[in-house]
Amino acid sequence: MSDQIIELNENVDTQTLYGVNNQNIICLRNMHPQVRVVARGYTIKVSGSEEEIGKFEADLRKAEAFCTEHNTLTPELILELIKGGEPQAFRHDNLILHGTNGKSILARTANQQKLLRDYDTSDLLFAIGPAGSGKTYVAIALAVRALKNKEVRKIILSRPAVEAGEKLGFLPGDMKEKIDPYLQPLYDALEDMLPQAKLQEYMEKGVIQIAPLAFMRGRTLSDAVVILDEAQNTTVPQIKMFLTRLGMGGKMIVTGDLTQIDLPLSQRSGLKDACEVLRGIKGISFVEFSQKDIVRHPLVEQIVAAYGRDAEKQKARREQEKKEKAEEAASAHN
Repeated sequence: MSDQIIELNENVDTQTLYGVNNQNIICLRNMHPQVRVVARGYTIKVSGSEEEIGKFEADLRKAEAFCTEHNTLTPELILELIKGGEPQAFRHDNLILHGTNGKSILARTANQQKLLRDYDTSDLLFAIGPAGSGKTYVAIALAVRALKNKEVRKIILSRPAVEAGEKLGFLPGDMKEKIDPYLQPLYDALEDMLPQAKLQEYMEKGVIQIAPLAFMRGRTLSDAVVILDEAQNTTVPQIKMFLTRLGMGGKMIVTGDLTQIDLPLSQRSGLKDACEVLRGIKGISFVEFSQKDIVRHPLVEQIVAAYGRDAEKQKARREQEKKEKAEEAASAHN
């Protein structure tokens, strides 16, 4: 009889691994009745013969790896996993990762799949397209996958605090409370991909950081996936500052929609400028999303299309008015 301490992977969510009322650990123990198991936090103490402890640890590691990847685990899955390998229901093409409760997060459209492929070959990616095309969601999924695979040490998510009709200063609360509404879409995506307890732990430890763009100045962002969302609302100096934060072992994904610029008319969009200046540089990838990539409610695609048609009409009207004024001016001169 001997004792052995097993240390769990720091990326596993122990609440999910152990199960409600420790039902998953009880299931594993019942499969190895000759060992005694005491689980607490990230440490599991196992007592028994060395051979039986070895068998228990091998099955535990299978369950741990599955739980870390899929964010779900039940006694039924443990039995299927140990007896027959990965359950068929969890195998998918174009899979990025498994979110909370085993939800499959996939690259569903051609451009989402292009972003998935380009991530492996480029350290700086631009994902540009309309609302609902999944560009930010896929970018965050890629970052979470890299973190779970230990390809990076942290995730940094940022947005410019530019108002779409409201004024930041009039919102109640301190600076964090004022900025949080702008960052909520990023929180929502993370909550789809990580168990609540694990997400909270990562944020408390600074493994996942969410900050407004202004807080990036002076930093070197190494061994991290850095995502700048709503980049169409950056100025040219702001995006230049952001892009030059990239450090060794890091990757950047910049997302935005050039049809939803909330900057004053006198300011040029940093995203638009960067797309023109940086195209053609090796190691930088551009993925152009379209209305066909929209994966929200079917009405969203129709709404985007309708506003696009209206914008074209207004542009044509302005050009026609400009032409008529020029003709009038020429006639008056003559």
